[in-house]
Amino acid sequence: MKYIDEFRNGTIAINLSRKIDDLVRGLDTVTIMEVCGSHTMNIYRYGLKKLLPSNIRLLSGPGCPVCVTPTSYIDTAIAISQKYSQEVLITTFGDLFRAPGSTSSLEREKARGASVIVVYSTLDALEVAKNNAGKKVVFLGIGFETTTPTIAASIIEAEKRDLTNYFVLTSHKVMPPVMEALLRDKELNLDGFLCPAHVSTIIGSKPYEFIARDFHIPCVIAGFEPLDILQGIYMLLEQITRKESSVRIQYSRVAKYEGNPTALALLDRVFEPCDAEWRGLGIIPGSGLKLRNQYERFDAHTIFRISDFGFQINSAICNPQSAINGCICGDILRGVKLPADCKLFGKVCNPEHPVGACMVSSEGTCAAWYKYGEN
Repeated sequence: MKYIDEFRNGTIAINLSRKIDDLVRGLDTVTIMEVCGSHTMNIYRYGLKKLLPSNIRLLSGPGCPVCVTPTSYIDTAIAISQKYSQEVLITTFGDLFRAPGSTSSLEREKARGASVIVVYSTLDALEVAKNNAGKKVVFLGIGFETTTPTIAASIIEAEKRDLTNYFVLTSHKVMPPVMEALLRDKELNLDGFLCPAHVSTIIGSKPYEFIARDFHIPCVIAGFEPLDILQGIYMLLEQITRKESSVRIQYSRVAKYEGNPTALALLDRVFEPCDAEWRGLGIIPGSGLKLRNQYERFDAHTIFRISDFGFQINSAICNPQSAINGCICGDILRGVKLPADCKLFGKVCNPEHPVGACMVSSEGTCAAWYKYGEN
C-alpha cells in the first residue's frame, strides 16, 4: 500500500471484519483497550465498531496527553502567569490552552489579560523567547514519548543559542507504566492492548514485552488508519484465540523493535525517569520524565520556586475534578466508564463549553463521542 486511500478501502475493511467474525464466533466477550486517543478518534470517525461482532468490546484508554494532564499542572501554569504577570510569557499548544483547571483555564486567563501564546512547535516557543529578551518564556511541556524528543531538542537548541530566558514546565508521561497500572486495576479485565503507533515509533516494541511475559496479555502496535486498526484487532484476536501472548507490530512500515535510536538518545540525554501524576489515575511510579540536573537552568519548577507556592495551590484547589464539578474524566480515562455515564455529557459539557479535559482534546473520548456519536 502506497497511498492513504488504500488504508481506507471499504472492500478490504469488510473482508477483514468477516475474518474477525469467523475468528471469534462462539467466544465470550473479548475486551480490547486502544491506549491511544488517535485510535479512539478514528474508531469513531470511521464507524469501525459497526464492523465488529457484538462480542468484541473496545475500551478507550489514557492515551490523550491533554486528558491525563492533572488539574494541578494547569493550576500551576495559571499561577505562574498571575504571580509573574509582568515578566512571564506562557507558550502552549492549542489543546492545553482550553483545558480546564480547578477554577479557570489558560484561555480564560488570556481573556483577562494574561500573557499566553499558542504555538505550533517548540521552535515557535524558542522564537518567542528570542524576540522577547526582556521576558521569561515558559513552554508548557506535556505529552508522551512522541513529542518529548522535540522538547528535548528545544532545550539543546536554547543552550546552543545561549537563550537564558527559555524555560520548560514539564509534565511528560511515558506509556508502559500506565499500561501496567491498568492491568493491576481490579475494575478492569482486559484481554489485549492496541498499543499506540506514534509512541511506538520512538520506543519500539521491546518496552511492552513485560505485559505479554508477566501478565499474559497480548499486544499489537497498530497504525491509525481504518485498515491498520482492523488488522491490529485481528492480530490480537489470533493470539487470544490461541491463548498466546506476545508483542506484534502491525505498523511495521514505521515502528520497529528497537524504536528510534536517535530520538531515544535525545530523551536520555535531557530527561530522566520520575513518578508522575495522571488525571484520574493518581501518581504512577516511573511514569514521568523530568529534566536532568545539568539542564536545571531550563526547569520552570526550579526557576519559579514552584514548590514554595505549589503546595498552597494543591492543598486549596487540586482536588479530584469529579469532586469539584461532577466530571468523570478520570473514570473514562481508566476505561471503567463511558461518556454516556456522565450526567454532564452533551448537556453542560460540550466542545463549546468543556467541563472536562476529555471533551477539550481532539483525542479525547468524550470529544469523539460528541462529534461522531457512539457506534
